[in-house]
Amino acid sequence: MKNSLIKVCLFALLVGEGLIVSAFSAQARSEEPSLRVASDFATVVGGLTSKSFKEKARIIDELTGFEDQRVPLVLDALLNGDLYYDKKSQDIVILEKVEGDYLATEVVSGRERGVVKKRSMKKVGVNNSLRRQLRSRLAAFRLKSDDRELRLTAAQEILKAPSREFLPALNDALSKEKVNVLREALELARAAVLLGSEDAAERLQAVESMADASDHRVVTMLELLLIQDDQGEYAEPDAAVRAAASEALVDLRTRAKIYKFFEDLFFGISLGSVLLLAAVGLAITFGVMGVINMAHGEMIMLGAYTTYVIQLLMPNHIGLSLIVAIPAAFVVSGLFGVAIERGVIRFLYGRPLETLLATFGISLILQQLVRSIFTPLNRSVITPEWLSGSWQVNGMLSLTYNRLYIIIFALLVLFALIQLLKRTFFGLQMRAVTQNRAMASSMGIRTGWVDALTFGLGSGIAGVAGVALSQLTNVGPNLGQSYIIDSFMVVVFGGVGNLMGTFVGAMSLGIVNKFAEPFTGAVLAKILILVFVILFIQRRPRGLFALKGRFVED
Repeated sequence: MKNSLIKVCLFALLVGEGLIVSAFSAQARSEEPSLRVASDFATVVGGLTSKSFKEKARIIDELTGFEDQRVPLVLDALLNGDLYYDKKSQDIVILEKVEGDYLATEVVSGRERGVVKKRSMKKVGVNNSLRRQLRSRLAAFRLKSDDRELRLTAAQEILKAPSREFLPALNDALSKEKVNVLREALELARAAVLLGSEDAAERLQAVESMADASDHRVVTMLELLLIQDDQGEYAEPDAAVRAAASEALVDLRTRAKIYKFFEDLFFGISLGSVLLLAAVGLAITFGVMGVINMAHGEMIMLGAYTTYVIQLLMPNHIGLSLIVAIPAAFVVSGLFGVAIERGVIRFLYGRPLETLLATFGISLILQQLVRSIFTPLNRSVITPEWLSGSWQVNGMLSLTYNRLYIIIFALLVLFALIQLLKRTFFGLQMRAVTQNRAMASSMGIRTGWVDALTFGLGSGIAGVAGVALSQLTNVGPNLGQSYIIDSFMVVVFGGVGNLMGTFVGAMSLGIVNKFAEPFTGAVLAKILILVFVILFIQRRPRGLFALKGRFVED
């Protein structure tokens, strides 16, 4: 009995010891991969110091198996010739040339070494075979990324330089991709690769896939297939492929014309929005006071320079500075407008020629003032990140963000101005003065201050227009002169003092100008529009939308 009890205890002890050993072994195995990945990456990267190209090719393939964000950095640096190793420590580093100095960053640790001497480093050499392998592995790595933008960029890069080596990575990515936009980009890149195949059936499949793609690069690729040499032989030897390419080109060119129409329409609307911002303030002052303000362009210029100054004051907050510049430009230009009205224009009411000459003189003074403060050189206003770039609808149509935001901004300004005129007491007074100044004065409205505030309002809106224009062009003393004539044309064409007429006039002239430019040129297009406006005013002197009222009709 005693011996049996001893045997049972020994058996339990052995089982317990086995369980403990198994637990420790399992824990070690669970911890092993992370330790192995960290150490193996350093070991594998260190092998790039080898002189053997075959060994480097093996290492590149091994690197692509790591789920590590350092891998694409290494491969990209190796492809671009920026990967080196320290002759003494054998550490792999990425060298970057900055203002004549070489800055080194260690690949494994990510530590920046700072400025180093290039002769202390040895470049990791590659040949053409390795370059092809690197491009393929980089594409495969990026196509597997969790970042949608990175996957899209990888597909677009392959489309720019299609090669057979990308095909496995594209097929693998297509089998896993769920996002439709990215699938279309991958399929197009795959078709571009197959277009260079030696198999006519694959080339025909590629052409058929490209027929549904809206991309200018596809048009170029298909056109190259139909090029004939001096002997009359086509670049594409197969007749079926050529026929499919010709048929696809007809559809693609038709589609390109449609998208070109929408692109021209977008640019026309954006130009109309700029004209609207520049002219809407002039429409108010001209409509209420009948003043031909030749200094209106300088109010736009002051708004643009205000944007430049705000950015100088907020260099670390460029995006926010543009938002701050909108009310600041409105106040600065508005105060200048009130000062001009109180100091000069109020003494010249009823004498339009003298008003024109006086405001023209003021415009010259303001231009010289700006030249004295900021010098005659143009100033560049930095565009915030959220205004940079373009919205790529497809390969044939892209809409720039800065013009898209200006369209929205112009509509918001117009809406806010309409609400001000219709729903505020000041707007009521201004409309009363516009329709019948004498009656408004007899009802107790201080028409002089209405004139001053109206002139300030119109000038302030011109300053806001300057903020928008600073994102499209350089800021200079002559900025406003480029828009003053166009502003007057918009106001006269749409109807003096009528905001809806100003909107329709600005959009009409902007769209017509953009559609006419490809046929006539920019200068001749403006001349033709000016002639059209003159002829139109001969038929309708009050413009498209004439104001009604006793004062206006007399």
